[in-house]
Amino acid sequence: MTSECRSWTSAASLLSDDEAAPVALLGAPLAERSLTPGRCDVAPKAVRAAMARMSVYDVETGIDLSALSVFDAGDLDLKLVDPANAFATIRHALSPLVTRHGLTILLGGNNAVTRPAVHALSPTLDRVGLLTLDAHFDLRDTDCGLTNGNPVQALLEDGLDGARIAQIGLAPFANTARMHGKAKDAGIHVATLRECRERGLVAVAQRALEKLAARCDVIHVDFDIDVIDRAQCPGAPGARPGGVSVDAFLDATRAIVAHPKVRSVDLTEYDPSLDVGEITALTAGRWACEVLAGFRLRGA
Repeated sequence: MTSECRSWTSAASLLSDDEAAPVALLGAPLAERSLTPGRCDVAPKAVRAAMARMSVYDVETGIDLSALSVFDAGDLDLKLVDPANAFATIRHALSPLVTRHGLTILLGGNNAVTRPAVHALSPTLDRVGLLTLDAHFDLRDTDCGLTNGNPVQALLEDGLDGARIAQIGLAPFANTARMHGKAKDAGIHVATLRECRERGLVAVAQRALEKLAARCDVIHVDFDIDVIDRAQCPGAPGARPGGVSVDAFLDATRAIVAHPKVRSVDLTEYDPSLDVGEITALTAGRWACEVLAGFRLRGA
């Protein structure tokens, strides 16, 4: 057996060029037209680097990821591309991945990448569901163009039934009454931060998944990292004080991805340029491991 002093298996070592791997990963470094300007476009590279700091073994549960292969499809060229023009590029790149692989991970990028990710799951939106972990509704109007603040609104306008959308982690004083009204009128399932805190984020997420699974064949999950408390996630420009804890976010990630109807996930709104002491980078790297652990649980 090779000495671990000479060879250490990291989560990054699971990334490969094996197109037959059960999991795929794609970077969508979209930064244009963000309401919170920054460098979310460098997040995919930072997440991969953080994965190199993570092992493949969970000492708490005994889950070992070492036998899991992840096809790394690289990063899309989205430099200076706005969300409207990036839509087709992201959707076309994701569509074959979600068809060939049991799970596809999309590394954003600003939150506008969520819209094409949902469309990539099916030629129509009839049986597609969306779960968001986000401090914000992302229901801003689209009359001023597509941004990281309106992917859910854009999906409603595309024809996605609000009854097949669930949003959890909505923060006080980070949204508007009009947006809340839109969500209610559309039939979106909403759970606030207080509900997540009082009932537990895992329980809230599982309830939301049950509702979606009853109506949907496939589900996309948007993990907007600004749902985490800002003190624990300085690299998320939209994060607020009082957000969910990192441990709750990570536990929920594993539980969510274990659901067989979850076919794709994204990580959005992570800006490495704002990070402090690699806190957010390591959170993102651990998130990737929890995604893979959740996928492994499907076969348990």
